[in-house]
Amino acid sequence: MKAESRRTDKPTPKGGRLGLLLFLPLLLAGCATLSGNVQQQVLDAKKTMAPTLVHIRPVKEVFVQGQRQEVLAVGSGFIISADGFVVTNEHVAGESSQVICVLSDNSELEARVVGTDPDTDIAVLKLEAGRDLPYARFGRSASLESGELVLAMGSPHGLTRSASLGIISVTDRYLGDSGGITAPYNNWIQTDAAINRGNSGGPLVNLRGEVIGINTLALLGAENVGFAIPADIAREVIDAIIANGRVQRSWLGLSFQEMRAKTDDPSVQGAVIADVAPVSSAHEAGVKPGDILVGVNGQPVNAHYEEDLPAVRKRIADLPVGEKVTLQLLRGDTAIEIEAVTEEKMASKGMQAEFLEWGFTVAEMTPELARRAQVPPGEGLLVSGCIPGGLASASGLAAGDIILKMDEETIRSLSQFDELYNKAIDEKTKLIMLFVKRGAVTRFVLINSEGMGEAPVDKEMLEYVD
Repeated sequence: MKAESRRTDKPTPKGGRLGLLLFLPLLLAGCATLSGNVQQQVLDAKKTMAPTLVHIRPVKEVFVQGQRQEVLAVGSGFIISADGFVVTNEHVAGESSQVICVLSDNSELEARVVGTDPDTDIAVLKLEAGRDLPYARFGRSASLESGELVLAMGSPHGLTRSASLGIISVTDRYLGDSGGITAPYNNWIQTDAAINRGNSGGPLVNLRGEVIGINTLALLGAENVGFAIPADIAREVIDAIIANGRVQRSWLGLSFQEMRAKTDDPSVQGAVIADVAPVSSAHEAGVKPGDILVGVNGQPVNAHYEEDLPAVRKRIADLPVGEKVTLQLLRGDTAIEIEAVTEEKMASKGMQAEFLEWGFTVAEMTPELARRAQVPPGEGLLVSGCIPGGLASASGLAAGDIILKMDEETIRSLSQFDELYNKAIDEKTKLIMLFVKRGAVTRFVLINSEGMGEAPVDKEMLEYVD
């Protein structure tokens, strides 16, 4: 996905015509080496899917150095129902103030974001077209085999209605579970069909014209190494979002490693518990790092290799929230059972808001952040940025601080802080005392609405003079 300027003065986007001129010859050139029957299948698949493609222009809300900004971006998507549901990536449509969709006939419609799921990077939009729309059908990703021909379709670099031909390189590529970009509950379909910026959210299509994946990632610095979310995972998430606006998952506070981290013996089955969150149901029940999870409610668990880990995490996530679960464990050579109650997995990031008069932005505290910061659950707000030279910065507030109190009142929500802030502005309160936590240290920060004089010196800008 990349930033681009808004273009509304042309009934037919140039990108659409250029996309056809550039990519259709390449597609046909690739097909020329195929047998006539396969070539026709490729062309039929493209013809089937093309009317369902959507070019997406979201207006993204970003928070930079204490300010809220709006940035134009581009991405891809596809229609999945006649009444106008559209699928794309969460990183395309999430946190957007407006989403414009350009359909295959070049008509433009504003879309409503039905819901998003950051854990799988999936978003569902809704169009009100006033007519039945052409829509894509899903295939089964579980039946894919390496070497199958596929088409990656969408709007690479804003070039609409584009298609690239390739094969399935690997059906279950594991990309790790850190860095915030890879999904914890699924492996990835790896393909050599070209996936570029702007392709995000578009369909990966088999020769039957079915969606078997959602184009999402590309390996920087490599040619034709792209990754798609498997359709089977996507359909579960999409159904949940359409029904409930979100995906509910269970959480016990467990982190896993593959069994090979502990033994090379393939006969030893289970998943190594690498970590137990200190404030969690599993911790309270007595689960310890180093235990081996061999079963959940009597159903065996096995993650001998890294690519087996997403299925183990999904097994926990799919349990009903608030219900007792029995974990079968190995602790050393001893088999034990421990009962724990599942909690709902909360959002990985909180909502943000801008407080322009004081020159800073804050974000809601997520349960994970509260645990790491050792802040009581449901309390505090994270300072996500300060405007350089602004009132908050001049008063000594800094990004990463956690606001615990305002004038002796404990902060428990973003809406509460907004109310206190607006009251102070309306009443022209001169001095506001914030009680904040910075790392392991708590301190007071005095906001003086009349200004604090010179801002404190940035210590990183100091150096010794010989």
